[in-house]
Amino acid sequence: MMNINLFLLKLHLCPGIGIVREFKLYYAFTNNLYNTNITELCILANFTAKQSEVVITNWHSRDLNENVKKHWFECHFITIEDAQYPQQLKESYCPPIVLFYRGKLDLLNTTMLGVVGARKNTSYGKQALKNLLPSIVTKPITIVSGLAAGIDGISHEITLQARGQTIGVIGTGIDVTYPKEHQALQSQVAQFGLLLSEFPLTSKPFRSHFPQRNRIIAGLCETLLVVEAKEKSGSLITASLALQENRNVCAVPGRIDALMSVGCNQLILAGAKPILTANDLLEEFLS
Repeated sequence: MMNINLFLLKLHLCPGIGIVREFKLYYAFTNNLYNTNITELCILANFTAKQSEVVITNWHSRDLNENVKKHWFECHFITIEDAQYPQQLKESYCPPIVLFYRGKLDLLNTTMLGVVGARKNTSYGKQALKNLLPSIVTKPITIVSGLAAGIDGISHEITLQARGQTIGVIGTGIDVTYPKEHQALQSQVAQFGLLLSEFPLTSKPFRSHFPQRNRIIAGLCETLLVVEAKEKSGSLITASLALQENRNVCAVPGRIDALMSVGCNQLILAGAKPILTANDLLEEFLS
């Protein structure tokens, strides 16, 4: 029988599956005594004949085997079967069966605050983070964000400056930086914190990657804080995912005529806790 982690890496890298069918195959795998016969697993996962044909053809391709070998030897990764894999993520919707990483893996077993917000933040959003995060990270609570432009990047920067713990979950390969201006920041997160990605090496920042990335942030954190968000934004999608996972959702309120505060104010109107001080946030971890 193939090594379990090797099998899961191959499953994760196999083209033509997608995260939902990938998890169905994993579920079939664990419920069939860890049988690695891909044809049987496709049947157990109730794939159509066409879906099965695509998976099986790709499974036996030389390109996939070479890609698996490359990632096996060149990447650090954990699988959903590893003891270090965080339980709260494991219990979330379609958890990634493989996570590539650089840095301090033990941060996955700390208390986590997710922080998301506008890519084109204002000075108000940045000041709000400066007021809140330095006190939070001394508790210690690990700050989880997406290393994107704006609020994400500022959250990591403030945390690192305060000598706090931070996890960056990215929507590219672990060897790719997006945006490019965050190359130094991403390196710092990998060196002093933890950098995570479910995407294979060299993966580019495709738009579809970011909702997938957001579900990991929502799955990891105990509480999610939204700092500046337009009426329709990726931050609100992350907040919705967090609510589905029964996480605490909080938001920094803003002026009612401020474009970047509309999303946060709507979240508060819908029941999210308004955050005015660091203590307001800390209460979420004590309740």
